[in-house]
Amino acid sequence: MLLSAREIAKTHGLRTLFHGVSLSVAQGDRVGLIGPNGAGKSTLLKLLAGQDTPDEGSIVVAKGVRAVYVPQQDLFPDDQPAREAVIGASLRSGGAHERHEAEVLADMILDRLSFDEKHASAKAGALSGGWRKRLSIACALGASGGEPDVLLLDEPTNHLDLDGIRWLEDLLMRPAGGTQGFASVFVTHDRAFLERVATRIVELSAAYPQGTFSAEGNYTEFLRRKSDFLDGQAKAQQTLANQVRQDLAWLSRGPKARGTKAKGRINASYERIDELSELRTRNQVAAGAAAKVDFNSTDRRTKKLIVAKGVSKALGGRTLFRDVDLTLGVGDCLGLLGPNGSGKTTLIRVLTGELAPDTGAVTRCEPAPKVAVFSQHRREFAPETLLRDALSPDSDRVYFRGLPMHITAWSRRFLFRDEQLAQPVKTLSGGELARIHIARIMLEPADVLVLDEPTNDLDIPTLETLEEALEDFPGAIILVTHDRAMLDRLATDIVALDGEGGSGIFATLEQALAAQAAREQATRAIAEPSRAPAAPQRAAPTKKKLSYNEQREYDSIEQRIAQAEAEAAKAEARLAEPAILASREKMEAACAALDEAQSRVAALYARWEELEAKRA
Repeated sequence: MLLSAREIAKTHGLRTLFHGVSLSVAQGDRVGLIGPNGAGKSTLLKLLAGQDTPDEGSIVVAKGVRAVYVPQQDLFPDDQPAREAVIGASLRSGGAHERHEAEVLADMILDRLSFDEKHASAKAGALSGGWRKRLSIACALGASGGEPDVLLLDEPTNHLDLDGIRWLEDLLMRPAGGTQGFASVFVTHDRAFLERVATRIVELSAAYPQGTFSAEGNYTEFLRRKSDFLDGQAKAQQTLANQVRQDLAWLSRGPKARGTKAKGRINASYERIDELSELRTRNQVAAGAAAKVDFNSTDRRTKKLIVAKGVSKALGGRTLFRDVDLTLGVGDCLGLLGPNGSGKTTLIRVLTGELAPDTGAVTRCEPAPKVAVFSQHRREFAPETLLRDALSPDSDRVYFRGLPMHITAWSRRFLFRDEQLAQPVKTLSGGELARIHIARIMLEPADVLVLDEPTNDLDIPTLETLEEALEDFPGAIILVTHDRAMLDRLATDIVALDGEGGSGIFATLEQALAAQAAREQATRAIAEPSRAPAAPQRAAPTKKKLSYNEQREYDSIEQRIAQAEAEAAKAEARLAEPAILASREKMEAACAALDEAQSRVAALYARWEELEAKRA
């Protein structure tokens, strides 16, 4: 075990973020940490990194383990070159002991992270958000001497384009040297990233008895196990509620009627009442985990709201896109795809009339469509602005769909607690700030919704609710996002910009990504120098056969896997038993037994693959 947190708790101000949380990380683990905004995910990551200390419990790091932390917001001086940032991180943290060693290490790391000379020598302030994220990871690798044991990342996909996200996936899944490499724990709300990368997913939420729910496997498997668990927890509440009703009826009788009853039954009755209260609280948290998003439209039924023909635009002497043709009408969702800096935001500004095209024409219906914009460059509130003023700067009431609503009721729609209304926005998380902007946009009736990177900082329940609201929006949508799950679900057409002035329109995300991959492959083929004829290859050495003991192990391993899977299934079934769900101690033991059973199955499969490789 590389590191483990045992029964830890953390309080922020007067609010307990979590308590009784346990989490372990072993070699090769890729742990996706998810949960509602404000649950304490970033705080938990900092605790694991040693950046903060828990109020209760302990965090144990194995001797010699190098755990490095990549924060959500980077802190580079704008005038510092990227290479110098990595050199400095190496020297400060002991990844290198002298300047020359740090320089060599920095060059190796930057090359591994695909920095060319242009980006390696560029000042941090001139780098895009995606390249700054890469630089943050480079500095973390430098601080650990090039290869950490555990890499802790907070929202690593924010500001990365799809190329950057795929690069990060490859980095985490195929570390240097072809070995098992470093473990990782990452806070993210990118469901496609979780599906592809995670070997285990842990949700931090008050909906669970120990404050977390853990499942081995990818995001699809996590959703299945979570659904089963919450269904069982809801049934346990019903069963316990029936028992409590009987207890209350018995307790309400006079002393004579229950005088012969054992004192133990009275104590057990009160324990069940307390357990029911705890179960209800957890189930309420599980049921109310998402903000209520519902965008307001003008109900216009115009078939053609915006039409672009032959549109081109250049900025700073560089052509961003040329000859773009598209039509946007009611019910359409136009997805914009392309690397950072390819001109997606500029195309939005041209379509909405904020910028004029260099060539071509953009026609808008009459009267002009009303546009509501959720920008990636979200308007920042002054740090001392109170939440109530950020949600409604003019009064204590808002008007949604023509009806008045008090600010308290309005804020509850977005999961804010009543006491937060009197607190400054500087105390809010990134996800809570994003929900303020969604709340403001919902008050604007619109024909066209423009969402430029809306998913940054939003938790998964709110993302799913946002998607549902956008599906039901009776207008048109322009959507810029690197969230592949959202694009795949919502986009009716996708315009892909290649960053070199070219573009294409596709019916599905799969088609757009396939075209992009083909273009990249063609570019590599052109750039690749012609190679000399390959030297004759030596015959591959004969692989060793299985030893006698290994053959015996191989002959029995399928049966052992079947037995281990059956034990894991039994352990999982126990989690749904009302008696287990109603007892914190029994639940902890059951969860530990399930983790152990799942680990046993995973180890047997790994050994089977190893033996199969020897037999091949």
